[in-house]
Amino acid sequence: MKFLLIIPPLTQLNTPYPATTVLKGYLQGCGHDVAQADLGIELVDRMMRADWLKGAARWAADHGGGRSAGQLLQAAEVVEPVMRFLRGQDDTLAWRIVNGSLLPKSSRKGREEDMEWAFGAAGIADRARYMATLFLEEVAEALRKGVDGHFGLVNYAEQLAAYAPTFDELHQALNAQPTPMDELMGTLLREHLERERPDVVCLSVPFPGCMYGALRCGGWIKRGWESPTSDKGLEPRKATGGGRPRVCIGGGFINTEWRQLRDERVFDYCDFITLDDGELPLRSIGEFVAGQCGEGDLVRTLWRRDDGTIMWELLNKEAVVENGDPDFGGLPLQLYLSTADMTNPMHRLWSDGRWNKLMMAHGCYWHRCAFCDTTLDYIGRFAAPTAAQVVDTMERVARQTGVWGFHFVDEALPPRLLGEVCDEIIARGLTMTFWGNIRFEKAYTAELCNKLARAGCVAVSGGLEVASDRLLKLMDKGVTIEQTVEACRHFRDAGIMVHTYLMYGFPTETLEETLGALDTVRRMFDEGIVQSAFWHRYAMTCHSPSGRNPERYGARRCPCEEGVGSEGWNPFCNNEVDWEQTDGGEQFDYDIEEVGRGLRTATYNYMNGLGLDQPVRSWFPGIRFKKPKKS
Repeated sequence: MKFLLIIPPLTQLNTPYPATTVLKGYLQGCGHDVAQADLGIELVDRMMRADWLKGAARWAADHGGGRSAGQLLQAAEVVEPVMRFLRGQDDTLAWRIVNGSLLPKSSRKGREEDMEWAFGAAGIADRARYMATLFLEEVAEALRKGVDGHFGLVNYAEQLAAYAPTFDELHQALNAQPTPMDELMGTLLREHLERERPDVVCLSVPFPGCMYGALRCGGWIKRGWESPTSDKGLEPRKATGGGRPRVCIGGGFINTEWRQLRDERVFDYCDFITLDDGELPLRSIGEFVAGQCGEGDLVRTLWRRDDGTIMWELLNKEAVVENGDPDFGGLPLQLYLSTADMTNPMHRLWSDGRWNKLMMAHGCYWHRCAFCDTTLDYIGRFAAPTAAQVVDTMERVARQTGVWGFHFVDEALPPRLLGEVCDEIIARGLTMTFWGNIRFEKAYTAELCNKLARAGCVAVSGGLEVASDRLLKLMDKGVTIEQTVEACRHFRDAGIMVHTYLMYGFPTETLEETLGALDTVRRMFDEGIVQSAFWHRYAMTCHSPSGRNPERYGARRCPCEEGVGSEGWNPFCNNEVDWEQTDGGEQFDYDIEEVGRGLRTATYNYMNGLGLDQPVRSWFPGIRFKKPKKS
């Protein structure tokens, strides 16, 4: 049985998303022949070439995008050297990028002050990487305006998949005339299909920004090929002979959004939808395609019968512990780009450098927070390997990829296991670099943080959330502001950077509590114990404790909209739900959008060392504050 695992456009430019590497290792261990491909990085590689951009410019000019056409022609003259630079293949270009003799002037227009603040007179390589990234973003903007309105460098038609209660808009886009990007994506897909001749094609959809690409690819395969670039049919499948490959779709976004799917049109673009961990579902699908089992033996899989009925097989739902060692073989590691779209050093970890993405432990060891999707398997089921197993995997992956840096994508790294992994790294005398997400536990003592630094940890990110002890207790976060601040001090003293996630608008949260949270953040920046932070508005999701029992948090779910089924679910995507407050607080006494803008503006300034002495209320000029009551 031959599997082809695909990361559809688009996820990241600097490193492969880890889903296919883990599944490849597992399926190979089951005796299958497995290939993998990252269509996203391949698409960007083919697009960012002189000939393709010139063709895109002609297309734009013919379709009324004259200004974009001019920008694309200008970019075509220098795009290939810029791509070489961002791949680390020509570092000498940094000097030409910085002195202004290579890139169009617009690539740094209005950003000179940012660059001078961030890089100073030195930092040539970093400044050049930042400017080259701005150049690529401008090329992407020209392509979006003149060629394909859905295109983005790290997402494709994200707005069609995110918060989509019905399939209508996405279905319409998938049946529209293909754009040059679509045609190129189809060409790349066809190359892989004709080379590999797979029996099963698996498309991983971790984010809404790769949903469109996955369904486009799946639709072409299911139709036996109606690509605009070729009229030739697909080659027969390798193992079972004849016909077309079966198409499976799964991944993080699917697991979250499609659990109540009722629109059978989705199956015009795929044969199977897998939920939760993909190892056992894909193994059972392989056996089904090979005729070794029946429909009733499928595992955590949705499919459509001939009468249009959507079926969901839950057999062996709890047997989800099988996995394999990640295998990066077949991925074009030489094509990934080291970009720098932000000057903040902590933010740059996400996009700058080739990190091997691994998971240390499955799920979250806490899995109680009210805002988190704790009922889903990828969070609610915690399973941890031994420290020796973790470091064995790190060594194997590093020797395969040639990269000794790791980004652990765990929901929250378990502090005890993390300490044991550090002991193992130090005992083996390995030189590694790693970072990942944590909870600000009291377990992060000065001793543990110093050990983390010795083993190679350079940064951590974690949720401070509301920075209010009352609300932290209400949402069962399991931490306090005091212990969070203390843990951050220990990280700082050990030389480890800290990024914190924050939220606003939680049920019963008052405006004063929000201001108090911002003041806590201000003090943490002033003390130098966090290097970056990001605010997002609280979203109630149907898989979280607050979404399942909103009354416990002073809220209730709003009535279903017209057109939604009687059971309360949308026919397509279901995740975020509308809610309203039922008791206490000042949730609706102020402009929540204005508060969000003030929080983000203040934090951006704090990250740049500005405004730390200003009263927090000064960041909210559009908010009218209540006068304190006289005693």
